[in-house]
Amino acid sequence: MFKIKKKIDKPKAPVLYNVIEDYSEFDAPGNVTVCAMTHQEDLPGHAKILSESYDVPLDTMTQLLTEGGTYVYPQIGGLLTRGLFACVAEAAGAQPKRTFVLDLMQFAEAEQLARARAIPLAQAAYEVFHRTLPDELKEKLDQKNLGIDYRTLDRAVAKGGDIKYIDFRKDWSPHFKRLCIMPDGRLVETGGLEEFAQLHGISTAQAKTLVEQGGTLEVNGEVLACQIVNGQPAVARFSAKNSAKAKELAAAKGMHLMDALSEVAYNDPVMMRALVRKELSGGR
Repeated sequence: MFKIKKKIDKPKAPVLYNVIEDYSEFDAPGNVTVCAMTHQEDLPGHAKILSESYDVPLDTMTQLLTEGGTYVYPQIGGLLTRGLFACVAEAAGAQPKRTFVLDLMQFAEAEQLARARAIPLAQAAYEVFHRTLPDELKEKLDQKNLGIDYRTLDRAVAKGGDIKYIDFRKDWSPHFKRLCIMPDGRLVETGGLEEFAQLHGISTAQAKTLVEQGGTLEVNGEVLACQIVNGQPAVARFSAKNSAKAKELAAAKGMHLMDALSEVAYNDPVMMRALVRKELSGGR
């Protein structure tokens, strides 16, 4: 007799945000994406993702998300090269918990404000951060739940109730999902740097450099390429055959390797198959 194996569904990845508003087209430093959640916070998952994204130790990030506060980035060679990460969490829950980052100039301004008014650095940091935001967003932040009409929201979002937290993000992926076109035409999704690195057999440091700076990386005879377009990386992995074609094309036409790889990809019906399917499904 043959036993029929019951299909075991993989657990769904936790949803980090279900309300997203994009203000990234505004001038820096107010160019943010508002990423909010109406359901109860998955603290371990939330802390892990933010820890990875902002280079803040996981234990520290967990404490910040629990109690609020700031994390000042350590000096490198005796110099500060980054500002701070902050979480404003009000005990009474009058407003959603908010996380954001300040650049060096904002950090210096926040320190001066904290000393001048004898207020916590996190409070001063939020005041400095808030000043830079687009007026439209400032108005929404003064309203409950960003002034969203819950009658127009998807039922699954609305039933969560009030917004529990808002992450003001400036990175390329609010959901931390990286889509990569594989040589066989598959469009593979990964949910973090570690998972992305494991998929391609590279180190986490290599993965981080690639998705943040773009470029190419040779992996077991193949080429992993990342192109930054409008601040967001597009990632593809090329077979040894296509990699060789791109190198020949680049040499023959004096092209940049990245442009040659793109041309090879567009002319490869197998690699383009996944993109066509993605476009037909509305990009989801």
